[in-house]
Amino acid sequence: MADAGCWGRVPGSPMRNLRRLAVAAAGVVGVALAWLVVAHVWIGRAGASVGGVGDRDIVIVPGAAVRRGQPSAVLADRLDCAIALYRAGRARRILVSGDHGTAGYDEVNTMHAYLVTHGVPDRDVFLDHAGFRTLDTMVRAARVFGVERAAVCTQELHAARSVFLARRAGIDAVAVIADRRAYGGGLWRPVREALATARAAYDAMVGTEPALLGAPLPIDGDAAATHDRRTR
Repeated sequence: MADAGCWGRVPGSPMRNLRRLAVAAAGVVGVALAWLVVAHVWIGRAGASVGGVGDRDIVIVPGAAVRRGQPSAVLADRLDCAIALYRAGRARRILVSGDHGTAGYDEVNTMHAYLVTHGVPDRDVFLDHAGFRTLDTMVRAARVFGVERAAVCTQELHAARSVFLARRAGIDAVAVIADRRAYGGGLWRPVREALATARAAYDAMVGTEPALLGAPLPIDGDAAATHDRRTR
């Protein structure tokens, strides 16, 4: 009879291994859920500033999806919110910030064209072409454009995270809610925002920097310096 020792150790029970995996997976899920709750409470409290614009005469419009050169419903409502503030004399400059990372996808020029078409003078619209995430938008607003006080036109779902990130960047910010209709997306929208909130809390803890910074472009300077296309 052969010596069993020469074949090495006998593998553990498959059932025992499955139980260990199940316990490990449950632990990971538990930690993830706990972090989602902590992030939601932290950002919800720190970013809870919605309403009056006060003397914040700069409006930040974070980017959202564009399709075939037109703003999505979410983005159009953010822009209409900014237009309303501008027409009411509550905003003198509008900073649109979004993804223009490739030639084939351009949120900021779509926003720029929409504002100008709706009567906002070209000279009062600043473009941030590297607002790839809300974090990038707010840090660049503070450090590239020199924004110190601002109203952020966005949806209620996105408001707390926007204000939280703006304040982390050093901007005295409030949110002006832009919800003007029901949006599609079902459960995906709140799930996506919950995940983005968890990431924002993590970024705040570790000090994540934006993808790009660059030379200063003061919001009190010449808006044309940020324009890369002519508007009609």
